[in-house]
Amino acid sequence: MKRGKRRTRGRVVIPRECKRLAEVDFPIAEVSRRSLEDKRVRGGHPSAIHVWWARRPLASSRAVLLGLLWPDPCDPLCPSAFKEQARLLLRQAAGCNPGKTDAELRQALLQFISNFASWDLIGNSTYLEISRALVQAAHSEIPLVVDTFAGGGSIPLEALRIGCEAYASDLNPVAFMILRTTLEQDVGTIETIIREFESAGAAITKEIRESLQQYYAYDKKEPVGYFWARTVRCESTNCGAEIPLLKSFWLSKARQAKAALRYNVRKSESIPSIQFEVFTPKSAADVPSPTVSRAKARCLCCGTVLHPDRVRAQLRKHRGGTDPIFDKNGHRVGGARLMAVAEERDGSSLRHFRSATEADYEAVYGAQHQLQRLSENVVSGEPAVVPDEPIRRVPVAFGVINVWVYGMEKWGDLFSARQALALAAVAKSIRSISDRTNPKVLTLLAFALNIFARTCNGNARLRPDGSAAPAFGMQALPFTWAFPESIPWGRRAETFVGALETVLSVLRGPALRVPRKAQVERSDARQPRLPDESAAVWFVDPPYYDAIPYSYLSDFFYVWMKRSIGQVFPSVFAQQLTPKTDEIVSYRIPDSNEEPTQRFERMMSDAFGEGRRILKEDGIGSIVFAHKTTEGWEALLSGIVGRGWTVTASWPIATEAANRLRARNAAALATSVHLICRPRPADAKIGDWEEVLRELPGRVADWMARLEREGVRGADLVFACIGPALEIFSRYSRVETAEGREVPLGGDPEARDPAQRGYLAYVWEVVGRAALQQVLGTAEAKARNGGAGALEEDARLTALFLWTIKSTAGASDMPEGEPEDEADNEGDDDGEAAGKRKAKGFTLVFDIARRFAQPLGIHLETWRGRIVEIEKGVVRLLPVSERSRQLFGEAGTAALAERIERAPAAPQLDLFPEGRDANLLRVKGGRTLTPAASEVAVRPIQATTLDRVHAAMLLQASGRTNALRSLLAAEQDRGPDFLRLANALSALYPQGCEEKRLLDAMLLAVPR
Repeated sequence: MKRGKRRTRGRVVIPRECKRLAEVDFPIAEVSRRSLEDKRVRGGHPSAIHVWWARRPLASSRAVLLGLLWPDPCDPLCPSAFKEQARLLLRQAAGCNPGKTDAELRQALLQFISNFASWDLIGNSTYLEISRALVQAAHSEIPLVVDTFAGGGSIPLEALRIGCEAYASDLNPVAFMILRTTLEQDVGTIETIIREFESAGAAITKEIRESLQQYYAYDKKEPVGYFWARTVRCESTNCGAEIPLLKSFWLSKARQAKAALRYNVRKSESIPSIQFEVFTPKSAADVPSPTVSRAKARCLCCGTVLHPDRVRAQLRKHRGGTDPIFDKNGHRVGGARLMAVAEERDGSSLRHFRSATEADYEAVYGAQHQLQRLSENVVSGEPAVVPDEPIRRVPVAFGVINVWVYGMEKWGDLFSARQALALAAVAKSIRSISDRTNPKVLTLLAFALNIFARTCNGNARLRPDGSAAPAFGMQALPFTWAFPESIPWGRRAETFVGALETVLSVLRGPALRVPRKAQVERSDARQPRLPDESAAVWFVDPPYYDAIPYSYLSDFFYVWMKRSIGQVFPSVFAQQLTPKTDEIVSYRIPDSNEEPTQRFERMMSDAFGEGRRILKEDGIGSIVFAHKTTEGWEALLSGIVGRGWTVTASWPIATEAANRLRARNAAALATSVHLICRPRPADAKIGDWEEVLRELPGRVADWMARLEREGVRGADLVFACIGPALEIFSRYSRVETAEGREVPLGGDPEARDPAQRGYLAYVWEVVGRAALQQVLGTAEAKARNGGAGALEEDARLTALFLWTIKSTAGASDMPEGEPEDEADNEGDDDGEAAGKRKAKGFTLVFDIARRFAQPLGIHLETWRGRIVEIEKGVVRLLPVSERSRQLFGEAGTAALAERIERAPAAPQLDLFPEGRDANLLRVKGGRTLTPAASEVAVRPIQATTLDRVHAAMLLQASGRTNALRSLLAAEQDRGPDFLRLANALSALYPQGCEEKRLLDAMLLAVPR
């Protein structure tokens, strides 16, 4: 389509002023549950056809679309024809009784949305027919749903499913090919595609097996996998032994096939050597300790620990050390070491491991020479056999691609020679049939190659059962010390044959069986090729500020697609790597002085302006966002409000697992907030600032109560409150103070003048006060720098901190992709790339902690080193165990216990030793005071209520029950604050954590 004015046909069934269902109500809890279930679906789910990061669940996409397309039956302007049709059709769906009143009909529609969000009903003819019929009843023509950040294609796919037309675009070539494949399937020809794909896949498998088998098989018994470890050399004098870098000596923990490695040191030679063997351990104690931790390598021969800098330096010499190094006679002299070989026995699906032999190395040596011969014979103008494209360094501290730290500068460095040979053979076979095969089939074969490449590389991981877990289990590509190697054939999931089966399961399933094709284009979201006022719905899931560097990650797949189908789609794969300059992610562009935040806000604003242009006057939009910093939200919201949108509703839907690795002990979001938007009328009036401020607290309080009932908690609840807050602010063309100065959306949160501070600063303050009132009582919400009935700053900060990290109910299932098991993930060992291993304690992004604390009179820097630690933009709440020395001095808990036991009737509550630290603070009347050094030197610093609660917890932990009873009795005499805070903290600490266990045990000891 060309840009310009599109003339609409027929009359508009839903009046512009009529509310859509998603603007008034939505089944948050049920759709959240269905969305998490959607993430767990494996066989047949479209996400299996090719990895794409932060895909929207089909469940939430389908549910929100129906809410956007259907009018609210309780609205006076809702067309009667729609209500009549809905009452007639909904009786066919179980549990969707339309009743006789409009309110009952609304509940029936919401129930239908809840039911239809289930994966089990995705191909149900009854639900499909009802949803399509009601969409048709609400619109005079087939509505066009537009997604200009389509990515994996969930939103446009679900639009097609419920009877709409769909336009999907993405700038990234890999995403574009995913969209073409999933959104342009013809139901009438899909069976033909399946047959051609099966036939081509079988032929490729046969071809590569015949050409490559000699590099895997030996002695008439074929392995099913290998386990390699990178190695370095001990640099200790008189040693020089090889150090295999192993985080675990386990090979398999499967109940019927347990296997691990053990070793013997041989010191008879000039350079000590190590012999490994596979054995069956009787217990975990039989398995040796790891040789590598935090990039420090421990020599098994002499015990010397090699510094991380030296480990990295050695690996850099060999481009990461993924491949073994042989001398001219074919003897291995360094590089990757083959630790074990997996075989099948007696037809069992379990892996049984054996020790490596010289024959195994001979096969690898032959593969290296074959790859070298192929590389030397590349025709001029064709891509290199092994990807030689550079691994671009992400220009911000994402910490998601750290392989370059270890010398992997090109994408080919990720693969051993045999792995690269296998992938190159598949790519060559696909190319060889390109002139006689349907392009759709070729693309699906390229997808199978990419699925195989995820496990056939040096950054795959070994699962507990001994199988290979693919790279990109997270939204990252971390370096791994040891890795499994998959063979191309065999019917296991990690083989190329398994990849073919994965693609077939999607083709055979119901998910891609939609009634029409979408219009798919590769274009910038700021330049969609659509006419003005052509879309009924603009529904997008834009990048989350700086959360995922899509282009940098997708290069891994791009380089292999270029080698397999690049000649079929020359315009798509014409560039060396995927485009990065025009990607709307918050990072600095080389040779540009523009700040990343400004760049993101500018580009996102342009994209939102285009969405406003292409949306019909009576159309509706939805923008999904899930970033954990206020900075990211402010950049997004500025684009929304500044480009003429008004937010009319917002719904947080749980789409991510609360127990995934990045969410542990931190405020990672489990929900994605769906902002429902309308074009702001051209005649919108100017808002009065005082009126906006009066309306804000009540609106936020009501919304928080609703979200609490739906099980939304913590940071998810915080950002979900942005929606109702924006409903107030964005309805006006601008908001002005009484003096006529415009109040911006964002600004300087530390400014006193509202015209400089910005509206969102007040939103964070209102949410923080409401949270404190909820957990500590009314006095805490009103307190600023202390006040009657209020606890001290440190108690309020701790309570607010713990409230923010609470996870949303139900968001406990693992997300799409591989489980992010910390034992299997080695990204925390990359040293300078991702920083040090995380210390214990709960963490918040500094931006969030500051935005909530400051307006409430809580000064983070005041409590630095006492209850929080601030480092590299992260605030860590110190665990109680780390406060013992701080509270009691060198003698620890025993000192306080003995002091209390000597005078049980009047226990000493001034916990800090005299003159220990002149920088520690006293707290008096809720105010923090910095005493003079001389004052501190002559008397102890007064303990706060939180200090005394922590002291009691430490007494509980040390088993000093007599001292604990005396302290608790004294606290009861002192007043109610101690127990009030202790009970509040017990409710706030996550289940299962040590602090909650201590608090609950301590509270049981309180005299009744």
